[in-house]
Order: sequence, then structure tokens, then C-alpha cells
Amino acid sequence: ERNLVAVERVAYSKGLPPEAISIMLEFAMSLRTSPCVRVLKCLIPATVVPQEAVVRAVVWLCVGKIPLSTQVLFIKWVLTMFDMIDAKDQLHSIYGFLFSFVTEENLVCVVMILLHLRLFRVRKLLDLQSKMGRQPFLMHLLSLYKVFCPELVTLSLPSRMKAGFRNHNSQWKSALIAVQKKNSFQVTSSVSLTVRLKDKTNPRKRKHNHLEVPALSSAVNTQTNPSSSRKLVPLVQLHSFSLLLENLHHIELPAQMGSLLGSSLALQYLDCVQDESAFLRLNFWLGHALHEEFLFCSSGVSQNSEEVLQFLDRLLSSQHFLQEGFSSTEAFLYKFLNIWDGSLLRPQILGMLSNIPVVPSSCIRQLLFEPLMQLFFTSTLFFKVDNMAAFLSEKRVENMTLSGFKDSLMELVHFVGRLASVGLQIEGCHSLLLSFILDFYETVCDMFLKYGLPLVVMPPAGVFYPALFATDPMSLLLFFFFFIRYKVNLMSAKTQEKQTEAFHISRQTYREFNHYLVVMVNCLWNSKMFQPGMGVEMEEELLVSSKVPQYWSSFDFIHHPAFLSYAVDFHHKCWPGSRNVDFNSIKPWGWYLEYLYAQGFEGLKQFVQSNISRRSTAGDGQGDGLSADQR
Repeated sequence: ERNLVAVERVAYSKGLPPEAISIMLEFAMSLRTSPCVRVLKCLIPATVVPQEAVVRAVVWLCVGKIPLSTQVLFIKWVLTMFDMIDAKDQLHSIYGFLFSFVTEENLVCVVMILLHLRLFRVRKLLDLQSKMGRQPFLMHLLSLYKVFCPELVTLSLPSRMKAGFRNHNSQWKSALIAVQKKNSFQVTSSVSLTVRLKDKTNPRKRKHNHLEVPALSSAVNTQTNPSSSRKLVPLVQLHSFSLLLENLHHIELPAQMGSLLGSSLALQYLDCVQDESAFLRLNFWLGHALHEEFLFCSSGVSQNSEEVLQFLDRLLSSQHFLQEGFSSTEAFLYKFLNIWDGSLLRPQILGMLSNIPVVPSSCIRQLLFEPLMQLFFTSTLFFKVDNMAAFLSEKRVENMTLSGFKDSLMELVHFVGRLASVGLQIEGCHSLLLSFILDFYETVCDMFLKYGLPLVVMPPAGVFYPALFATDPMSLLLFFFFFIRYKVNLMSAKTQEKQTEAFHISRQTYREFNHYLVVMVNCLWNSKMFQPGMGVEMEEELLVSSKVPQYWSSFDFIHHPAFLSYAVDFHHKCWPGSRNVDFNSIKPWGWYLEYLYAQGFEGLKQFVQSNISRRSTAGDGQGDGLSADQR
């Protein structure tokens, strides 16, 4: 009794050194009487807890004579002192052993969350859930597993649940804080060992506690404990990429994984090592922060909050650095899009949207298409433009076959085509929206040659005709450019089809391209617009009632709205003294086309040279239409 009182006095005043923690912990676990609880309660470390001591104590759990209450108390002690443990590598190795205690005590769930997540344990949890019912601690662990392996967790779990377990003991926590203050020793805790006090000075101002990106720091303060023999190198002690490479496989991750977002060196480590446990911990922290602040918050989120903007900008910067998005961000977006108004934090949300991978075609409509359609059709022009810009990003592929990826990508392109067609009608073929739509199809047209995908998707008529009749020259020239690229891709695909039977492009794609090409040549070159068999037909009575003279030539290279000002300027240069503009005098078009080429219309030059023959005819000296290779 006298010795125990002396130990308690030292423990609660100064804390116990690592050697004393090791001796007293093993002594406590070996006891079978009431002093065991008393010894465990006074195990307040002054600096760190040796990992070996915790592992030896876990071995004592194999002894069946240890009361269940003692086992529970030990688990609570481990949880409260988790961030004081000097290393975690051996604890990772006994993860499976700790998993077997799930049926006996819910607190072991927290230990497993802090240590490592193993997805192959999901099925056992489902079996326990069916036997024991909806226990809070099992529900919490299952909800965590569902974040990372939703296809295995088939249970429907509530979005919000009360705490199923506590991750600390109040008495131990208070004693530990007191010892730390006396010793001036601080620990960066992943389980929040310090008590958060509510800000009562300004109750209307809400602080986004979950969006605070912590500073990069080690789990323990090695400067205060220089005698600690640590095999791992804390990431915070590395200040250059060369040091990172030297210690690449001996790095200790920080206690708070969110701090990785604030360090380019930490992101380089994630990119180089691809540590599964690091990504799981970071995704868990990030998913919790996003859900708590944007989905579960009853007071809402202010887009003018500097804290929110800084957090999302840092998240986007980290994803751009890694050139991929986080899985937790992807899961958050699928839920958030259903309640998003399209204006709240729009640049940041669309930026995250552009980083998600290609979704399987079986669920892409429900996850993306339906919420985006509602937003697109009810939003402003600038949201439509930003939305199109988000679709321009290159998508990564995860756990999908080539055929599955091809189907999903085709669904995505067709979906964007439908959005673009309706959007152009709603916005009156606005040139800004049309420009971004053409930028999207500039990427789509090269999917075969540039990205190696056996896929060529033509734009729908709702995009083709507004682009063909565009009033600004730049949109029309971009249209010429990607139409040429479509031809190059299709010709290369046809050549490869002859070489291998496994490769196939739909015949419908070739028919669509040829139909569009006939329309373009008849419209721009042959001056046969609206005539029967020329692709675009209208009733004769309607055309006559428009009172447009020579309506069949309204969209050729001279009368087209995008080239009309150039035709007038060319006429003035050729006949400077003429007061009347006679466009018929410009024919033949040879010199006029050379004049357009000199204005920088390189796309027009390539289109004419590759698709239109320049043989003179007796009528007007123009070519007769399609070139030989197109026929």
C-alpha cells in the first residue's frame, strides 16, 4: 500500500518515465486482485509509452483468468494514451488479434480505427451484426468500412448516429493534461486530448472546427525526450526531397493525417510510396470533415467564410499535386450534388468534380447525371460555362475493364452532348457557351489517336448546327479544326479495323460523319443550302416567305455571318472605288480564300484542302464539292 501510494503521488504530479510505465503495466496485467485497477489508473506517462510495453500487455489478454472489467479498463487506457505510444508498427501486426475482441467490447472498435483498417474483416462484422443486432459500436465500425468498401457493406446505415463509444477516459485525460502542463510536454493528438470550449462571446459566429488543417507535427515531442530510441523518422523533421528519399521507408506519419494537406513534402511521400494505411486514414479524416461541415451542419455553410475557402482551395491544390482526387471527396460529392444550389462555392465544387474518376455506366446516371441536369437547366449562363469546363478534365480509371471504361465514357460524352444541345437552345446559342462546348469536343475528337481509346463519338445535331451557323469566326474555325481531327481519327480507326478483328467502330459513326461533311460542303462551298437531298431541308413556301434573295447561298463562304465582314473588306480592297458591294464579283473564290488564309484562318485552309476539290467548273469556276477520298 505504501509503495502504491508513492507511485500514485509521482504519477499524478510528474508522470511516470517510459521504464516505469513498462514495469507497472506488466505488473498490473499480471495481477488478479483489486490493486490491478488501481495500478492501471495511475499509469500517467511523463513523456512517451513504449510500444513494447503495450504489446506485452496485450499478450496478457490471452490469459483467460483476467476479468473482463480489467480488459475493458486496459483498452480504455490504450485509447487515451494512444498518441503517447512511441511507435505503431508492432501494433499493426496484432491487428487481427484485436479484431477478435469485437464481440466482447465495443471499445476495441476504436483501437482498430486508430491502428489500421482491413476491408476483408467486413464479412465477420456483418455476421456479428446479424447475431447481436444493431449494436452502436458495430454500426459505427460498419459505417466506417462502408466509406472504403461500399460494395461489401449491404446494410442501410443511418447518415447520423450518436456516439457508439468514447475515445478517452475523462480522469486519465485530465491527469494527463495536468502532467503535460507541468512538464511542458505537448502531444499532437488524433483523439483530441484537450477539451474544446464553446465560444460564448459571439454565439452567432460559427467556427468550422472540422475544417482546420493542423500543422505537420510528430506524434510525440522528440526534442523533449532525446533519449527515446526511435526507429522511424518523423515526417516533420524532413525538410528536403533528398532527405525524403533517403528515409522513404522509415517515415513516421503524423498523428493528425489532415496535416498532410498542408505540406508538399508529405504529398510527395504519398505519391511515391502509395501507402494504403496513410490514404485510408487521410480519407477518413477528410470524409468526416466534409460531411460534418457541408452535409450534417444544420446552420449551413457560408461561401464567404474565409476558413471554408482556404480549406477547399488547399484540398484542390493537394489533388492537383497528386493528379487525382481522394475517394472521400468523391463519396462526398455524390451526396452533396443532390442538395447543392449551384452557386455555393461553385469554383471549388466544380474543381473537385473535375477530379473524380470515371464512374461505372450502371450507376453514372444516378450519381452524376440526374443532379447535374437539374442544376444545369435551372442555372445561369456562367454556371453552364463552368460546368462545361469541369467536363474538360481528363478522367482517371479505377477498377474498371476497358469495355466498362469505354461504356462509361460514351455515356458521359452523350450526356454532355444532351446538356450542350439544350443549353444552347436555352441561352440562344451564346458564343461563350458555344466556345466551351467546342473545347470539350476538341478533346473528344482525339480520343482514338491521342488517348488510345477505341472510341469515336460524333457531336449531336444540337451542337453541330449551332457551330456551323456560328456568328463569330473563332467558333467556326475551332469547329473546322476538330472536324478535321475527327476525319483523321476515323481514317486511322478504319485502317486498324482492317488489321485486327478485335477493333471496331460503329458504322453509324461513319454515317454521321459523312452526313455532316455533305452538309458542310453543300452549305459553305456549293451554295446549295436547303435544297432537297442536301442534308438540311425546309418547305419551299416557308423559304419564299422569308423574302431572302438566293436563300440557298445564305451560308456560303461569302454570305456566312462569320465571314460576311471579311467578304466586305475583301471587296473594298479589290474595288476601292466601287460604292456598291456585289458579292457575285468575288467569284471564283480562289483569291478570296487566299485572303481568308492570310487572316490566320488555318483551320479553314485545312478543311478546304482535305475535303474540297478545286477543279474548275464552267459555271462559276468553283470546285464541284467533295474530294475524291470522301466520295
